Amino acid sequence: MLRENIARVEDRIENAVRRAGRGRSDVTLVAVTKKFPARVIREAFDLGLRVFGENYVQEFESKHGEVKDLAGAEFHLIGHLQSNKSRVAGDLFSAIETVDSPKLAKRLDGGGKAIEVMIEVKLSEEETKAGAAPEELPALIDCIRGCANLRLTGLMTMPPWNDDPEVTRPYFRRLAELARAHSLPKLSMGMSHDFEAAIDEGATHIRVGTALFGRRPK
Repeated sequence: MLRENIARVEDRIENAVRRAGRGRSDVTLVAVTKKFPARVIREAFDLGLRVFGENYVQEFESKHGEVKDLAGAEFHLIGHLQSNKSRVAGDLFSAIETVDSPKLAKRLDGGGKAIEVMIEVKLSEEETKAGAAPEELPALIDCIRGCANLRLTGLMTMPPWNDDPEVTRPYFRRLAELARAHSLPKLSMGMSHDFEAAIDEGATHIRVGTALFGRRPK
């Protein structure tokens, strides 16, 4: 089942990059494994997936011992990070895509471990969405670039849910504009239902869970 799902997602990515005039190597598939056990990560790794996204520090901490031996695997935190969990997160993850404040950046830097970070940008009015406002980006970027242990590579966003990719496309386009304005190469945007539109607008990282693993366990 997973093998077939990976093949279908790969076909969708290939078609999307071809339409956008891009190459397959331009897009990293981040397999979202939140709520799935460590054995699912291992199965996906055996089938060729290498980058995995987790939403919760505590949940991944409980799985980490079972997957830390997977040579070449990358684990990205793609969920909101509270600053009091920054030290643990810095130890567990190779990249944190959801930095949204100078306070959090400084906490991560203080952990002493070199880590890749992206800034989560809030582009909607939804109360439940986290992220820095676009006007806060210059100061936050300056702060992160002044942190010796942090390597800022890009921006990420989570648009309001809509099953029509054309509704979420403007959010992807706006994030790409912001990334260009601040000379940041990576864009983490797009999920199972809308990643083709995200690729069309320049996504370098797409976060795919349901299309690979099915509905999450309760």
